[in-house]
Amino acid sequence: MNIAGKMPRSERIELNRVQIRDAFWSYYIQLVKEVVVPYQWEALNDRVEGAEPSGSVRNFQIAAGQVQGDYYGLVFQDSDLAKWLEAAAYLLEADANPELEALADGLIDTMAMAQREDGYLNTYYILKEPDKRWTNLTECHELYCAGHLIEAGVAYYRATGKRKLLDVVAKFADYIDSVFGAEPGKLPGYDGHQEIELALVKLYEATGQERYLRLSRYFLDQRGQQPFFFEEELRRRGGKTHWSGSSEHVDLAYHQAHLPVREQETAVGHAVRLLYMLTGMADVAALTGDESMLTACRKLWDNIVGKQMYITGGVGSMPQGEAFSFDYDLPNDTVYAETCASIGLIFFAQRMLRISPESRYADVMERALYNTVVGGMARDGKHFFYVNPLEVDPKACGGANHKFDHIKTVRQEWFGCACCPPNIARLLASLGEYIYSVQGDTVYAHLYIGGEAELQTSAGKVKLAQTTNYPWDGDVRFEVQPEGEGRFTLALRLPEWCPEASLQINGEEVALEGGLLQDGYIRLQRQWRTGDVVELKLEMPVTRMYSHPLVRANAGKVALQRGPLVYCLEQADNGPNLHEVVLPRGAELHAKHEADLLGGVVTVQADSVRLTGPEWGGGGLYSRTARLTEQPSTLKFIPYYAWANRGEGEMMVWVRER
Repeated sequence: MNIAGKMPRSERIELNRVQIRDAFWSYYIQLVKEVVVPYQWEALNDRVEGAEPSGSVRNFQIAAGQVQGDYYGLVFQDSDLAKWLEAAAYLLEADANPELEALADGLIDTMAMAQREDGYLNTYYILKEPDKRWTNLTECHELYCAGHLIEAGVAYYRATGKRKLLDVVAKFADYIDSVFGAEPGKLPGYDGHQEIELALVKLYEATGQERYLRLSRYFLDQRGQQPFFFEEELRRRGGKTHWSGSSEHVDLAYHQAHLPVREQETAVGHAVRLLYMLTGMADVAALTGDESMLTACRKLWDNIVGKQMYITGGVGSMPQGEAFSFDYDLPNDTVYAETCASIGLIFFAQRMLRISPESRYADVMERALYNTVVGGMARDGKHFFYVNPLEVDPKACGGANHKFDHIKTVRQEWFGCACCPPNIARLLASLGEYIYSVQGDTVYAHLYIGGEAELQTSAGKVKLAQTTNYPWDGDVRFEVQPEGEGRFTLALRLPEWCPEASLQINGEEVALEGGLLQDGYIRLQRQWRTGDVVELKLEMPVTRMYSHPLVRANAGKVALQRGPLVYCLEQADNGPNLHEVVLPRGAELHAKHEADLLGGVVTVQADSVRLTGPEWGGGGLYSRTARLTEQPSTLKFIPYYAWANRGEGEMMVWVRER
């Protein structure tokens, strides 16, 4: 493996080097710290009245011999607890919390006691089917759960310096390495739900042990090779499956196992699996200098973002299999767009940014973050969306029409398959990793989030203090405090949504022309001095957005966006029957700050008409004449992320235009 030929790649930003103090994001981070993580701990311990039981903590306690009982939950229940622990670790890395640390230490003690002598650690197979290890990689998520546990172990070690969980997961990884591989006597398999690939990279970076990077690459290289492992495995099980009882075949495309990873060019199958796989592929490509793997990442990125992504940053349009469908198939009302899939898209975007700082990756990262991800959690921190529709009619949901069974009109307290709530928690707890990156002597500002950062460049250390009221306006201020000579480049992203920008350094206008703009970043190379101030003004008009003409669901429709935020209509502001609304092309769009609405938001108001049929009366279901009347109407659009915080009602992103 070519370690010496690895690609230039920015290092992870330590969370204790970034302090977020931001009018928008500080609320959510504080919510994660004070409400979400404590609430989820209660849910994982089955102490939330009315919420679906989890069993996650108790399963480990039973496996550790601390209590008696039977395994409870889905086969991958361990992963929910691992993600919670990872989120807790990120909070501890950013800020000391002795009470949370003591809670986590106790959990880690239990996990260490549950681990088998050979290193194996999976409570389902320890408690329920101890003789069936590694017999159903296709469906039963052993390697997926291992991956999340490894991520938690690495995060906790980085946060606290404590090795106990790191040693547990390293022992587990060593055992996995002894089981899997192309060598005689080893199992030539790979995971049904990708995750361990990116986790093993983190373990390699934390320990320096190259065998973990080699194992990650093995799992990626082996995937999709013939004979297909999942088909062979099914034959060995006599056609028996975990979920349906029996089957004659495996949907290889669903698992992205239909082709070798380097040959895949179109996003297919389960959306989260693909995006976790691509995250691992980008990491492995960078660390091994594998250009062909990076080329595959870029091709799949282009397909996802250019042909299969919702305007909200949601991906995976099909409820069947939580999966990608086909190019331009983006229905608004039956959409799946799992919250975890958008989180996976953010992971992938960040890894691509670490290799190639191009604004197109940060633009998508921002779109998914400000719309689908933050919208996946209510403002109380206790209710969550698994699925993120772009159009909702409550009359159709709740069993009235079963094709909408997956759509929820209000956020839920918890889920039997509770992957999304702890995933939101770990992403928001680690948000400081995503704001900046450093390559050589260049500091890249990818996200405009207020706070302070201490960053190390090849030219020395620099402190940045960022102040902004983003996403409500586009004014961003940086105060620069370099150490040493202070010659470096500050690269500021020019977002795709911004039609015009202006820049000042120490009050003097800087022309944004010539070679200053590169790969979507304004590159300011100079000798910086303490107290230098950079002021970036991004115009933030309300913009009408249109779909590619092959997106059938949006033909003749328009959506509104302001800055990174996509907007929607909600029944709470506009009454029922939102399908009657028509937004004239010439209607003026007025942005208005409403401090008392939904925690303080900018709304968009516009004059419109409603095509209604009050005279239809007894004319029957169909008529030769339309008998519709136009009624003037004033619409109020709210940010999409804020919908469903005021009870149940209709919602719509794409509106008819004429």
